[in-house]
Amino acid sequence: MQSTFKLTTAAILVAASLSACNGDNTVENSAKVASVLSKALTAQDAEKFLAATEQELVQLNLEGSRAAWINSNFITQDTSALAAAADQKSTESGVRFAMQAAKFDSVEVSADQRRKLNILKQSLVMPAPQDSAKSAELAKIGAELNSLYGKGNYTTKSGETLSLGEMTATMATSRNYDELLEMWQGWRTISPAMKPLYIRQAELGNEGAQGLGYADLGAMWRSNYDMPADDFAKELDRLWGQIKPLYNDLHCYVRTELGKTYGEDKVPQDQPIPAHLLGNMWAQSWGNIYDLVAPENADPGYDVTKQLASHNYDEIKMVKGAESFFTSLGFEALPATFWQRSLFTKPADRDVVCHASAWDLDAKDDIRIKMCIQKTGEDFSVIHHELGHNFYQRAYQNQPVYYQNSANDGFHEAIGDTIALSVTPKYLKEIGLIDTIPDESKDIGLLMKMALDKVAFIPFGLMVDQWRWKVYSGEITPENYNSAWWELREKYQGVTTPIDRNVDAFDPGAKYHVPGGVPYSRYFLAHIQQFEFHRALCEISGNTDPIHRCSIYNNKDAGAALNTVLEMGSSQPWQAAYKVLTGNEQMDATAILDYFAPLHTWLKDKNQGKQCGF
Repeated sequence: MQSTFKLTTAAILVAASLSACNGDNTVENSAKVASVLSKALTAQDAEKFLAATEQELVQLNLEGSRAAWINSNFITQDTSALAAAADQKSTESGVRFAMQAAKFDSVEVSADQRRKLNILKQSLVMPAPQDSAKSAELAKIGAELNSLYGKGNYTTKSGETLSLGEMTATMATSRNYDELLEMWQGWRTISPAMKPLYIRQAELGNEGAQGLGYADLGAMWRSNYDMPADDFAKELDRLWGQIKPLYNDLHCYVRTELGKTYGEDKVPQDQPIPAHLLGNMWAQSWGNIYDLVAPENADPGYDVTKQLASHNYDEIKMVKGAESFFTSLGFEALPATFWQRSLFTKPADRDVVCHASAWDLDAKDDIRIKMCIQKTGEDFSVIHHELGHNFYQRAYQNQPVYYQNSANDGFHEAIGDTIALSVTPKYLKEIGLIDTIPDESKDIGLLMKMALDKVAFIPFGLMVDQWRWKVYSGEITPENYNSAWWELREKYQGVTTPIDRNVDAFDPGAKYHVPGGVPYSRYFLAHIQQFEFHRALCEISGNTDPIHRCSIYNNKDAGAALNTVLEMGSSQPWQAAYKVLTGNEQMDATAILDYFAPLHTWLKDKNQGKQCGF
């Protein structure tokens, strides 16, 4: 799994949403708002305020999205400065909207008005203090952090300069312990320079959140889920408790197999796994080491990467293939501008942020992806995920700007992955990539590979924000940033640093979402929700196969049900949208357990007599 950044249609709703505005319109709308707020307030005043703010939001988002797109695709000092200026205007506007919305807290308003007002108050991701100099500083820091990550590279001991993409490819394929260690260490040389910037960003973000009435920025983030902040944290712990037994058995088995490959002196069988041996720069998903841990006789007889090559799939054909999944469900094809304006391959002549992302620039049809596509089976699935964002964005385009977002931020991440769960052998045969469907004796291998990507990711998806929440609350202080990061990784993942880390190291900064300021709980939620959505859609489609063999490809009933939820946007609490699809208002991780049940039985058998745990 590759985690994905999404730029929402409302400038204030997502971490790195960068916006500029038309000065005349801003002044005019600000004057209207000031007039509304200068007297005793009523529901009618709330409606006037929301209408004026909506006009400003539309303009902010359009121009700001363009600034963000240019900066991510042409990383220079000038575009970073423009992005920082746009970000400052966006953040200042978001803070102003939030403060003004708070003035209606005690006013009796309609349920729809209250929801919109709460969205204005709660949806800032990096709120600036009410001080122009500090908001400018915060915007500049955000742009600098983004640039440090985007320009990051490493010069090897042999003198070769490698990009993140090149190092990631080595991490995925090399089985040389020392080479893996060099790549792992090399990428982390980019992040120490981020630490002082990050410390100051946290201080300013906390000050902005406190100005809006929250204890700290983490509390503000947790308040954005239609439930009390403390209840949300408890809900994540409850869900993790459901999954942990499956994860523990997967971890135990993988550690044993890695011990056979690298030696138990390098992979102690009673300790966490060294982070550089799991096939991924961040050890967040383990699918790339499938060859080291694959069950015997589980080869399904095909390799998607090889099949893509043999069927002459280039980058565009891969995207076209993913688009056809959505159109088979009844969704309209992507607009011509998508193909004209998206970035599909890494340019040779400039720096870009290669991290895969989906964009909605005008809240209408200007939807795009930005991705340095590699012709692999993994990226074929990632493209399905990215288009999930785009089809979601277009589905809710007729909602008011306040509701042009997913029911909760996990929904956006889950939708594309729900589709990817239907990329089964049955589907691959239907689109002509393979000739025959392997029999059920091969399911353990397929489930193992899926678990290495999905189940292995879940504790990582939980711990990133666990770390940030503790940073924002002051429980983790700057001198303990790195040690606390690894303590949490050992606690949740059973993964450890392969070498002692310097006290000034800033390993969290080597993960895009930390310097990018993108909340990460959405990815944990997405891994819960996608299996629930998949189980529900399979039931709607009339599927009779085991859930892990189900594909909803070409089923219009499933597509119609999915579209109903997508069109809702964030117009109702996420629990209501959840109920439309699953019949329940509470998330339930048993869908994951159902999906991987045959594998879990197999793992328990393989782990008999072993010392599991970390």
